[in-house]
Amino acid sequence: MPGILPAFAGNVMSDLTGDPLAGMINKLAGRSCISLEDRAGLFELPYTSRLLDAGRYLVREGDSPDHCHILVSGLTCRHKITGDGLRQIVAINVPGDVVDLQMLYLKIADHSVQTLGQCEVLTVPRDAICKLAAERPSVAHAIFATILVDASIASEWILNIGRRNARTRIAHLLCELAARIDRPEISPGQTYKLPMTQEQVGDAVGLTAVHVNRMLQGLSKDGLIFYSKQTIIIPNWAKLSDAADFNGRYLHKTI
Repeated sequence: MPGILPAFAGNVMSDLTGDPLAGMINKLAGRSCISLEDRAGLFELPYTSRLLDAGRYLVREGDSPDHCHILVSGLTCRHKITGDGLRQIVAINVPGDVVDLQMLYLKIADHSVQTLGQCEVLTVPRDAICKLAAERPSVAHAIFATILVDASIASEWILNIGRRNARTRIAHLLCELAARIDRPEISPGQTYKLPMTQEQVGDAVGLTAVHVNRMLQGLSKDGLIFYSKQTIIIPNWAKLSDAADFNGRYLHKTI
């Protein structure tokens, strides 16, 4: 489709895509060369699965969790609260993400993780992941690389909030999510669900809900997006990414 980013290559474990762990394993395999034996070890991780409604906390700032959470479907956000009670969303997690991966190596959570819309979440004992990483260097390398990519995304968010205007900030956020959501039925630059209120979008880009509404209407009026019932449609990826000053290099996406 002209003007639309090409679909990503097929999943590296296409024969196991029905397994809830497959999304996470595919992402790790995109960060490091993981042998079939090591991937099999990842598929053997113990977990429990939960279906959660919007607004549920997976981690609260100050917690010392003994589990990690893998997002199978839906979106979650990481956020911090000021002393005055104002919220800043510092990251959004998409399916396949370990939403609290840094807690493998840190004892106390410095931010909260909360669901945006309905989510399926796997809970995996932290010790099980740490043990596997200690025994299998390629898994450890993939985990470290993923943490570094998270830091790269955080740097881009600082740039987005600190130096881009309101319209560009929102367009950039929409482009990032389109590029990061990777499912067989969705290609970046086409259509995806965005279960965020305009207030939450504002908390992610440092704007009020009123300002977000005005910018979304402007993007829609200019034909860069169609936004209806929490669905984002991007009719022309090239035009939106240009308006967003978006370059996906910082995502280091290889699959």
